[in-house]
Amino acid sequence: MPKIRVLIVDDSVVIRKIVSDCLAADPDIEVCGTAANGQIALAKIPQINPDLVTMDIEMPVMDGLQTLAAIRKTNLRLPVIMFSTLTERGGSATLDALSLGASDYVTKPANVGSVSIAMQRVREDLIPKIKALCRQSAPAATAPIIPKPVASKLAIPSQLEMLAIGVSTGGPNALATLLPGLAKPFPVPILIVQHMPPLFTRLLAERIATVAGLPAHEGADGMLLRPGEVWVAPGGLHMEVEKATDGIRLRTHEGPPENSCRPAVDVLFRSVAKVFGPRAMAVVLTGMGLDGLRGCENIHEAGGQVLAQDEATSVVWGMPGAVSQAGLADKVLPLGALAAEINRRFRTGGFTPSKLTQLPLITKLYDHR
Repeated sequence: MPKIRVLIVDDSVVIRKIVSDCLAADPDIEVCGTAANGQIALAKIPQINPDLVTMDIEMPVMDGLQTLAAIRKTNLRLPVIMFSTLTERGGSATLDALSLGASDYVTKPANVGSVSIAMQRVREDLIPKIKALCRQSAPAATAPIIPKPVASKLAIPSQLEMLAIGVSTGGPNALATLLPGLAKPFPVPILIVQHMPPLFTRLLAERIATVAGLPAHEGADGMLLRPGEVWVAPGGLHMEVEKATDGIRLRTHEGPPENSCRPAVDVLFRSVAKVFGPRAMAVVLTGMGLDGLRGCENIHEAGGQVLAQDEATSVVWGMPGAVSQAGLADKVLPLGALAAEINRRFRTGGFTPSKLTQLPLITKLYDHR
């Protein structure tokens, strides 16, 4: 199999050296070029034809956002991973980049204490994303996998009380497509786990409120859920639901990472299955890895419903693909068709806080693995 050819675009000589050395040490990757700004990168791309570009956001002459916009005018398929700083400005610029068509992002290994630690961060954060994005964009070598049919449930519940969404790579754009299509007012609370670091999740919630026309918040411990509102799991913390005397409240905590993630989709889905049982719906959107698979097992076992995004419209079909191939998805649909399906399934009922204080906890769940 040919190596993945990567162009590194960054105005910092140190960062270019760290990233180049890390990528070159991987047997599956070849650094085919570097550029100190976007203008140089645009000139090099047609010459060296990279499989993927890593792009700094803040650069002289031509910054990352301008360069990305120029790339997308002529090439919609070239994967671009943004390098951003873990700051308010960096987080906002990262979300701008994702809306312009960036495939994913990583945060710069700043203030980590040593070059070796910085290189370890690059290996852990960047290399898996490069491989996932390039495998996704490559032509399939074998026949496509046909999703298993979902195992039949005893009955389709007449009323749904909760919508929980799990998403990772490509998530902000997927959410920007899905959420505006939901009915207004939406009859139940909407909980989202998007794999993002602290600060970024607050900015994501603010953008959801603007784009989707739904009240949206970064989740915090003890928040009381209300119908028609969105809660995004805070970066660095798991988010769960818990039955209280006055309704359903959020619980956030620093439990161990699951699937190398915190927040993790599995943690949220597991708690949703426990509290809502057959009245829960899980939706798994584009993302790398397997997070959400075990949680969907919990929701399916409790009688709830599961929808998954299809491969053709996913940036990476890791998360929804795992759910589909395990036979846990009631339907696998293109991103553009999911909102209508969700609306259809929620027409029969909605969230009633007074009812939820009387819901029995569903205790027959898969053990955590």
